[in-house]
Amino acid sequence: MALVLVLITQNLEMNIDRNTLMIGLGVLVISFGAMVAINFQWNESEIPITGQSLAVLVVGFVLGRKRGVLAISIYLILGLVGLPIFANGASGVESFTGGSGGFLYGFILGGYVSGVLQEEGYGRRFLHCLVAMTIGTVIILVFGIAHLTYLYGFEKALQYGFFPFWPGAIVKIILGAVIIYFIPKEKYLGRRL
Repeated sequence: MALVLVLITQNLEMNIDRNTLMIGLGVLVISFGAMVAINFQWNESEIPITGQSLAVLVVGFVLGRKRGVLAISIYLILGLVGLPIFANGASGVESFTGGSGGFLYGFILGGYVSGVLQEEGYGRRFLHCLVAMTIGTVIILVFGIAHLTYLYGFEKALQYGFFPFWPGAIVKIILGAVIIYFIPKEKYLGRRL
């Protein structure tokens, strides 16, 4: 039995390249980020403030536009098919058609733009890291508010999709900028530096 495990392990080591490993780790980082949640009371309902969008933007930035979007897409597909990896253990089609759907759709473009900015050298200065995280966050919020507007109207979209989230968004922007600034630049996969 031990010999079989050794052979399987050696085979996995030979067949998993760095890109595949990093994309898989990106999916895990986003999944774990979604588990970090603080439920915030807002107008008689609970709004989850999670590490999900922070993890999406950091993964998109570090892995670059192609690998980052692939990791984010795999994460979304896993949640769509039923793995409880979205905020508060949510999953399934309902997550995409309900109130949080727009935010989930926004992850793809937000992560992509973050990756593009990294590839254009935005990881060199802290201010650029702040800009990259801010742009990615704004994209996610715009998608979320647009989807909520479609479902409930613009006023309610702002009431439930923006006002409760902007203080947490600012904290996540700063935290994300610190994380991506201090990750050694040679670890970035999508870089053109």
